[in-house]
Amino acid sequence: QVRLVESGGGSVQAGGSLSVSCVASGYTASSYCMGWFRQSPGKEREGVAQIASDGSTWYADIVKGRFTISKDNAKNTLYLQMNSLKPEDTAIYSCAGASTGWCSGFTFWGQGTQVTVSS
Repeated sequence: QVRLVESGGGSVQAGGSLSVSCVASGYTASSYCMGWFRQSPGKEREGVAQIASDGSTWYADIVKGRFTISKDNAKNTLYLQMNSLKPEDTAIYSCAGASTGWCSGFTFWGQGTQVTVSS
């Protein structure tokens, strides 16, 4: 059974930094594309960043240059380092895992962790 469990969310002031993590079990993170998504109240879920099995990455324009996605294959863990945070980054951040090495769709989802950025 695949489980993705996020941690590391919290509250920070605008301009600050946070890092969120996603530990995978029953799933080999190194073999698949994984990604981070976020959803805030009243808005649709949106993709934030993705990392394919070959290490190639994609970022949404609104976070490019501020967020960094990475994987520690030995720990089977996905990370999202968020810098220069803005109030509009406030959302529930969820990790997702694909069933392929390329990022064409996601099969497995975590429960999410809250990130709150105050002005």
